[in-house]
Amino acid sequence: MYDVVGVRFKKAGKVYYFDPAEHPVIKDQHVIVETARGVEYGTVVIGPKTVGESDVVLPLKRVIRIAGETDAHAVEENRSAAKNAFAIGLQKIKDHQLRMKLVDVEYTFDRNKIIFYFTAEGRVDFRELVKDLAGVFRTRIELRQIGVRDEAKMLGGIGPCGRVLCCSSWLGDFEPVSIKMAKDQNLSLNPTKISGLCGRLMCCLKFEHDNYESAKEEMPAVGKMVVTSYGDGKVVGLNAGSRTVHVQLFEVGKVKELPFEEVVVK
Repeated sequence: MYDVVGVRFKKAGKVYYFDPAEHPVIKDQHVIVETARGVEYGTVVIGPKTVGESDVVLPLKRVIRIAGETDAHAVEENRSAAKNAFAIGLQKIKDHQLRMKLVDVEYTFDRNKIIFYFTAEGRVDFRELVKDLAGVFRTRIELRQIGVRDEAKMLGGIGPCGRVLCCSSWLGDFEPVSIKMAKDQNLSLNPTKISGLCGRLMCCLKFEHDNYESAKEEMPAVGKMVVTSYGDGKVVGLNAGSRTVHVQLFEVGKVKELPFEEVVVK
């Protein structure tokens, strides 16, 4: 068993576990930790707790210290410097005539590295660009190609529902989404109606899928003959969200929507 705290480095980013060591770390504090890419500044989003070995990546990195005002000031300076680096990066990409879209630029906390995030349709030979950028910034340069879902997460926006994108506001990890989920929820299979700003299937299709699956296990399948208070009929449709059944009633010749509790399979 390991004593850990959960730290997040970006809003809606992935949560990583660290050993708090002797530091009295509590939730919502800012901490300085050692990561695979160097020293970083993060926020404690999960307070001290004990987890099993299967829940952590060994060796478990430690919290170096609780962050202070000087550290917060350094983070703001890094963000300001990253904006300038973004403008320079755009110009350098244009100068090298590379077919890539710069999405974001980030300094590591200790300024040992600048990370340029970009999207591109295929592989890009950016070796000369890296040399050029290294000559300007005099530090390590990393160009990291990301996907369209990651781009949406970084840039943010308003989804078709009128709310801020889930991926940029609270969703830590992307989960696989399939067209079957849209079919199970009786949604239109028109790509423009079930795709997010990134052009991929909307993440929210996954959120309710388990509820639809459990509801369908309880409800009669389409095509089943059933008995209702209005007479015998045949199930022609399901609404798992409202937990109702569409029944074609033989006696009245109409389709009626009924709570599934009122429908009995023959």
